[in-house]
Parts: sequence; C-alpha cells; structure tokens
Amino acid sequence: MQLVPATFLIVCPLVFLAGFVDAIAGGGGLISLPAYLIAGLPPHLASGTNKMGALFGTALSTGKYAKDRCINFRAALPAVAGALPGAWLGAQLLMLIPERAVQVFMMVAIPVIAGVMLLRGDKMDRPNPNRTVKTWVCFLIGLTIGCYDGFFGPGTGTFLMLAFSMFCGMDLVMANGSTKLVNLASNVAAMAAFLTGGNVLLPLALPAAACSMAGNYLGSALAVKKGARVIRPIFFVVLVLLMITVVYEFFAQS
Repeated sequence: MQLVPATFLIVCPLVFLAGFVDAIAGGGGLISLPAYLIAGLPPHLASGTNKMGALFGTALSTGKYAKDRCINFRAALPAVAGALPGAWLGAQLLMLIPERAVQVFMMVAIPVIAGVMLLRGDKMDRPNPNRTVKTWVCFLIGLTIGCYDGFFGPGTGTFLMLAFSMFCGMDLVMANGSTKLVNLASNVAAMAAFLTGGNVLLPLALPAAACSMAGNYLGSALAVKKGARVIRPIFFVVLVLLMITVVYEFFAQS
C-alpha cells in the first residue's frame, strides 16, 4: 500500500489521543482502529498495524504504572494466565455464536455498567482493605474478559479495570495499572499472529507506535497524579464511545 502525507496526518494525532485515553481508562482502540480505516487501510492491515502501536504504548504505560507501584501483581498475573486461554476460547466461540447476539447483550450491559459506576461512586475511588485478592477470582476475571476480547474486543481494558475494582477491592488507579499488565500479555500474543501473517504496515506502524507511546506516557502520568478525578470521567466517555460503536455496527449489519 502506498503511503501519502495525509495518511500520517490522520493516523498519528488520533493514535496519540487513543494512547492517552487508553492509559487512563482503556478503550483506546475505539479511537485508533477507526483512524487507520479512515486513512484507507483494509481491515486486516488496519488491525495489525493498530496492534503494534497498542503493544508499544501499553508496554510503556505498564512500565510507568509499575514504576509508581500501581500494579497489583498478585491479581494481574493470575488474570494474565486466564486471559490467554480465554482469548483463544472467545475466538472459537466467534465461529459458533452470532455476533449480533453479543451486540444485543452489549447494548443492555453498557448502561448497566455505567449505572454501577454511578451507584458505587466514591467506593471505587479508594481501596477496600477488607476484600482480599483471591487467585481463582483473578483467574476467572482474566478468563471471562479474555474470552470477550477474543470474541468481540472493544472495551476489554475498561471492563478489566471495573472487574478489578469491584471484585478485588482495588482503587481505580491500582485497577487500571493491573489491567495494563493483562492488556500487554494479550497484545504480545496478538502481535505475534499479525506479524507472522504479514498484516503489519511497518512504515506507518513505527511512527504510530511512537505517538502511542507518547500518549500512553502522558495519560498514565496524569492518572497516577490525579487518580479517580481524571479516570472516572474518561471511563464514562469510553463507555459512550463503546455504546455508539456497538449500536452503529448492529444497525449497519441490518
């Protein structure tokens, strides 16, 4: 595919924004993947090129959260162990269950998730010391959301963050940092598949990855510094973007 200056002007700023949002509340792919499609890349090439940017950006934000001790490895590592087979299972289910059924479920689930966030309020802004982190619970979180990631995908990091907060008693910053480690593992696995399949446009992927890293660094630094005050509103923005995406795809297939 021939690249022109307009391609970089479309992709790079949006990938930077996606990295910034993703580092704070997940869901950056809702911004970055459409950017590649708008720039004219075919779907498979867009997905692979997007994944490279996401991989490098997530790696940097994971390092930033780890440096600031905002990753609960006791929770994140079992979730990683569950997410890998979960993603494979989700990909297998994709061939058995109609995607429209999942889209209908999402159109119901997203408003419910937003409602939970509103009702829990300040409870999600601070850790719950009375709730112990159980390995099997974290494994099931990774398995379930990994399955969703393999089947459908958008908003995976956002759902992981919510699950860590609700079921492991983490505050939003720690939940977000722990989520990044799980995201990083799934991105490595996906990137390997895209590279071996020749679905990465390197001349575009490399500068986009640099933009993603810059966005992720600034986003993670802001999240660590400001905490729930910045995470909560961007979380709701991501949910709105996800809802728009699901509804659009549902009716576009009608």
